[in-house]
Amino acid sequence: MSTELIDPSSRIHPSAKIAEDVRIGPWCVIGENVAIGAGTILDSHIVIRANTKLGEGNRVFQFCSIGEDPSDRKYEGEETWLEIGDNNVFREGVTAHRGTGAGGGLTKIGNNNLQMPYVHIAHDCIVGDNTVFANNVGISGHVQVGDWAILGGYAGVNQFLKVGAHAMVGGMTHITNDIPAFMIVSGRPATVRSINTIGLERRGFDKETIGDLREAFKVIYKRNYSLQEAIDQLKAMREGCGTLQILIDSLESSEKGIHR
Repeated sequence: MSTELIDPSSRIHPSAKIAEDVRIGPWCVIGENVAIGAGTILDSHIVIRANTKLGEGNRVFQFCSIGEDPSDRKYEGEETWLEIGDNNVFREGVTAHRGTGAGGGLTKIGNNNLQMPYVHIAHDCIVGDNTVFANNVGISGHVQVGDWAILGGYAGVNQFLKVGAHAMVGGMTHITNDIPAFMIVSGRPATVRSINTIGLERRGFDKETIGDLREAFKVIYKRNYSLQEAIDQLKAMREGCGTLQILIDSLESSEKGIHR
């Protein structure tokens, strides 16, 4: 690491591995077994507690707490980790905790994610790529969030749940069941509203694929099928539409039941 790019008020543990061009601002604390990849910027007053790997090109704003011990009574000091990919943005006050031994020992955040101010990512969560968590979103322990999902401000997700790829959660929504891929969920109680059409259009999905997903929404939510019957109907529809398989997979992987 280059000491010229590190403010002298910051404290770096001897075991930390810092790429040469990493910039570390004032009053940061980098703990034991931390690795920070090239091009990453830590603004100021940031704690990266321990056993944390950050990839390249990440930006961490002031007052973030990354890689802290998990807030779980079952945690007894065992070695656990937090892994963060490339090109993520952590805005002011974000907290992200390491995993627990009981939960597999790993919290993982992918690439190109935006965490807005005061987001909390709890222990043993798995967050994919290209997600957006708006202000004050909280995901509880063991939650899985798929690629391109968006969670609106103050949304909260109960533990052990799954938010499917390309799903959108409205602000201040309390999620108590799994959310299938591509769905919009909002309100209290949380209700599935429709397919995330605008988001899919912005990401380049063609009209035919979006039409297939709209029909799939009707199969799941507008007709009197059991979940298994709906899945069977979607499997019959999926020829020529690989995107439907993503939806089917999210339905079949649900362990806590989906919002219906």
